[in-house]
Amino acid sequence: RLRFTSPVQTPYPENNTVHGLWFPASRPKGRAIIVLPHWNAQLQQHVALCRVLRTLGISALRLSLPYHDLRMPSELNRADYAVSSNVARTVDATRQAIIDTRSAVDWLQSLGYDRLGIVGTSLGSCYAFLTSAHDARLRVNVFNLFSLHFADVVWTGLTTRHIRQGFEGRIELEQLRACWKAITPASYMDRFAENPKQSLFIYGTCDTTFLPMFSEEMLREARRRRIDHKVVVLPCGHYSLGQSPFKFIDAYHICAFLLRSL
Repeated sequence: RLRFTSPVQTPYPENNTVHGLWFPASRPKGRAIIVLPHWNAQLQQHVALCRVLRTLGISALRLSLPYHDLRMPSELNRADYAVSSNVARTVDATRQAIIDTRSAVDWLQSLGYDRLGIVGTSLGSCYAFLTSAHDARLRVNVFNLFSLHFADVVWTGLTTRHIRQGFEGRIELEQLRACWKAITPASYMDRFAENPKQSLFIYGTCDTTFLPMFSEEMLREARRRRIDHKVVVLPCGHYSLGQSPFKFIDAYHICAFLLRSL
């Protein structure tokens, strides 16, 4: 277990401590990956991937996202404070996730790891992209279920219908895009392209949470900027990616890419 105080302080004491599960490889140091889970992930989810990476000689650190699992305030049953119709708190949670992740990069670097990468899934893929765009040390990236836009996903996704209902009569999509411009990947494509990075993008053709058109739009922007990347398209949805056989296919592509690139 890794535990440290978040540089970002919130009104919720539980959320102010960052928790990580650390899977150091027994082979010589050098390669390490930070794993950022999906929205509402439980503590043990994504652990299997970390164990496989450790076996392959890549150390892995699975971080708990703000307001998730051990960081969840006692009044919550879900990580509703991470993404909600509270526009400002959603921005703050995203900022905290990025700062916490960069702090974890500092920690890995202090241990002697110099080949660093990141794997993010769903909400974690947004956090991973924003972190990597602001941190040149993350040279290898896996964006597992991704979108160019933050507001549009919340507005159109099947999983986030309750959040859109909270906006009805108070804010429209164009206003929400403007409010969340600071936390949408679209705002940082140029910055991401400034540093040499290798990236793997994975998305599902039947995804009703991150609609495929938002993923395809991000890929067009990556190609336009000549970002070094590979694409894997799977015939599944957002949550069926976590079921057999897709979870095994997904893990194969992630591990094979990291072994080649890191």
